[in-house]
Amino acid sequence: MTAALPQRVVDPAHAVPPAGAVAFTPRTECISREEVASDMSDLATRVRNLMDLQGNRSTCLPLGGALFDVVTTASGDAARTIVRLMDEVQIDGCGPVIEDPVRSWLYWLVPPGSSARWAPHQYGACLGQPYRIVLPPIPQVDPPGAFWLRPFQSDRLVPPAPLRDFLDAFQPSPVPHEVLLAAELRAS
Repeated sequence: MTAALPQRVVDPAHAVPPAGAVAFTPRTECISREEVASDMSDLATRVRNLMDLQGNRSTCLPLGGALFDVVTTASGDAARTIVRLMDEVQIDGCGPVIEDPVRSWLYWLVPPGSSARWAPHQYGACLGQPYRIVLPPIPQVDPPGAFWLRPFQSDRLVPPAPLRDFLDAFQPSPVPHEVLLAAELRAS
């Protein structure tokens, strides 16, 4: 059964006044092609990368900037306990976490700029610019290869402070080393 949509009753005697003249203000500044090209090239690359993710393909994204930084830890029982505890700490569950079973690492996506504030830590290394990370396709939630242990949900990321506290408490090992991370994550 369908219901008619409500309609606004308009008085047929009501006259609609004509729209006024439209005036455009001429712009005096001039933007060179080089200024636009570099900015648009970066934007176009980011859009293509995000389309790859939506198209079930892996993609390489820069860390830092307006997207996110990454804290890398060992995977295993201690790390999975931290994921479950982060599920309780964060509303609607833990923010995005990628598991790489080949390297036995977890990649925790944290807010951009976290790497600048992250003091050296024995159980987690935080990287931002100039590094890049290869993200698995969004629907990939199981091995083989890297997969989303906790997928993206809106714009929520993992908060670094409780993550750091849990790393101190549960000490997942083996410990990732920044030298190894630099080889795995791509520097731009």
